[in-house]
Amino acid sequence: MHPTLGSSLLGTQPVMAQQRITVGDAWRQVYQQLPNFPKENNYTSKEGGKIAENNTLVGRIIQYHFYVKGRAPNYRFDWKLTLADYLGANEVIYDTSYPGHELLKKNPLDGDKAAIAKLSRGQRDTLVQTLVNVFSPKS
Repeated sequence: MHPTLGSSLLGTQPVMAQQRITVGDAWRQVYQQLPNFPKENNYTSKEGGKIAENNTLVGRIIQYHFYVKGRAPNYRFDWKLTLADYLGANEVIYDTSYPGHELLKKNPLDGDKAAIAKLSRGQRDTLVQTLVNVFSPKS
């Protein structure tokens, strides 16, 4: 039996409450803690033709980190690898698999790379620590 799951007549149920965070909640928490961080949310949606305000730089970074690269959310090193991808210092980011390319009229990859490149090392470190904090369980 899984250590956090128990069995009952109704099936498997959580034994202890776990704080789970969605990508949507995570990017919002990051912007609450870093209100001046670039949003890069001025892209037009393919469907409806309106500005996709909720399609943000941090949201796309998180989606890339999880869904494209499959990296852990609670380790600083993994987030640093992700930012190194954006800076062209680690792995290549392919525009065909980049978050937002199917939803937005213009692929945001080049703009996102430019936004990350404009950040100072201190700003990138602050982003990394904020992301780790958002995804780390509170004791």
